Amino acid sequence: MTTVSGGVKQVLVPEDRDGQRLDNFLLGQLKGAPRSIIYKIVRSGQVRINGKRCKPDTRLSGGDEVRIPPVRLDQVGDVKTPPKGMLDRLAASIVYEDKALFALNKPSGIAVHGGSGLSYGVIEALRALRPDETMELVHRLDRDTSGVLIIAKKRAALLELQALLREGDDEEAPNKKYLTLLVGKMPQGTMTVEMPLQKSVMQGGERMVRVDPNGKPSVSHFRLIERRAGHSFCEVRIETGRTHQIRVHAAHLGHPVAGDEKYGDREANKKLAEQAGLKRLFLHAASMEFALEGGAKPYLINAPLADDLKAVLDRLA
Repeated sequence: MTTVSGGVKQVLVPEDRDGQRLDNFLLGQLKGAPRSIIYKIVRSGQVRINGKRCKPDTRLSGGDEVRIPPVRLDQVGDVKTPPKGMLDRLAASIVYEDKALFALNKPSGIAVHGGSGLSYGVIEALRALRPDETMELVHRLDRDTSGVLIIAKKRAALLELQALLREGDDEEAPNKKYLTLLVGKMPQGTMTVEMPLQKSVMQGGERMVRVDPNGKPSVSHFRLIERRAGHSFCEVRIETGRTHQIRVHAAHLGHPVAGDEKYGDREANKKLAEQAGLKRLFLHAASMEFALEGGAKPYLINAPLADDLKAVLDRLA
């Protein structure tokens, strides 16, 4: 239920939104508003929960009353409509859809959400593409990583799938597989990296991740598919979903992901760009397998390897 007084809305939180973060709830209420505006009105105290000040990451309860001030999007300088080319590209990248969720084969170079100087990412563009639908990111991919990205259309699907993703090595956890080209010759078979990862922010504001005994448990399994021109085309299965996990674990093995400008081998990247035309990170989320409705509804979602990465492999043959 929503009541309006002088442009201010008092919104009663539905029971199916119990546990949702305030910032995500507001993004659904204020269609088209960038996160920067959401954070501004919350931190300035204009948004209240049951009459009290709150933070963007405050978790809502069903029945809470949220005060939402009027926001004039047409007067907000940093609100921009995603270009039609981007909207068309994302619409064409949908590889699966039903009533509960849909999946994209996310193109490389597009962030999953706006922020850090970006006016919009995948989720903002999708909300612009389908303004009458509710949608939430289930998980994330690095900006330069392509492949399977799941978007929830139903709150129940979002909560169940996020709970499954938190299970880690539990047998009911989603099975996530990636394809990658690693620099150098990996040995035959499968190599498992079980190294804790710690996030840090460098002096210039750059986010880095490193192997650290005080970090979070992280497990990756690298299986050699074939060697190409002295490099290794591999399948990677991850039991945990830490930031930059595959990239840091691969670098720890001494075989960084090809095209990785943050953790990779600069000279090898330069040669691969010249010889094979590799212009970006060679990392692709190839598939995700999981089951919803208590295991009654299985999903296996695949995203074909991007054409630019296929071309790189062909040139290395």
